[in-house]
Amino acid sequence: MLPEADYIWKDGAFVRWQEATTHVLSHTLHYGNAVFEGTRAYMTPKGLAIFRLKDHTKRLLNSAKITAIKCPYSQEELETAQIELLQKNAHCYKASVYIRPLIYLGYGVMGLYHIKAPVNVAIAAWEWGAYLGDEGITNGIKVKTSSFARNSIKSIMGKAKSAASYLNSQMAKLEAIECGCEEALLLDENGFIAEGSGECIFIVRDGVLITPPHDNSLESITQASVITLAKDLGIPFIERKITRDEIYIADEAFFTGTAAEITPIRELDSRQIGLGTRGPITKRLQEAFFEVVRGKNEKHKEWLTYI
Repeated sequence: MLPEADYIWKDGAFVRWQEATTHVLSHTLHYGNAVFEGTRAYMTPKGLAIFRLKDHTKRLLNSAKITAIKCPYSQEELETAQIELLQKNAHCYKASVYIRPLIYLGYGVMGLYHIKAPVNVAIAAWEWGAYLGDEGITNGIKVKTSSFARNSIKSIMGKAKSAASYLNSQMAKLEAIECGCEEALLLDENGFIAEGSGECIFIVRDGVLITPPHDNSLESITQASVITLAKDLGIPFIERKITRDEIYIADEAFFTGTAAEITPIRELDSRQIGLGTRGPITKRLQEAFFEVVRGKNEKHKEWLTYI
């Protein structure tokens, strides 16, 4: 169960958590057209701070544009709503917080043509720790290459963080867990590495940090942050296609994402990665990342919005 807060922001007003409901004939519930974001706020010495609020909100509105949903709120209004929601629920949070803005199609019309459906917007926020477990942050996780390929750009628009896209991820995640692993790795339609069920992937070979391009996947904000931090630390970096067997022989591998943060991969398809635990470059990037998000490094203070 999610740890409940007092309020959810819904269509311009704050409503009680249990009262933030929607009709069973809401268009999105039947046809899957909705867009959302996953954003984190971290506890810092100055209180809660939202990580890269502007970037996440911009991507939310870009996703809505891609899926032909006209959001009734501006970027500034949505940013303000997220800040005010955390302020209103501040006494509910003792640790880091996950923020979920959602733009969806509500009750009023049925059928595939969605343009006349009313557009609703909701923002919820709750306490949430390490998505893949505290132990995974230090010791790494077991991963399985999924039998499901990442959604093709010929059939769905990967630059939108849309609800419909995540059925693919959900099935891959289920398969991985049922097979005794914590996470799935999906290939693209050409057999190259795409991403995890909800994360980007990096590998390290001979001291070089490598990540695949997001040709058919979401443009990751955490991925971009890690690349910037790698440059700060003087870690050589390249972006290029990666094959599954190259990960088997990598020195290190890790997932990145708003939920996953930076999570090492200790094993893929029963092959140990490197020494089978968090590698030195992964550790350096983790430390740099958490220093920034927890307000202990002024270099990228523009990434934090204090509430």
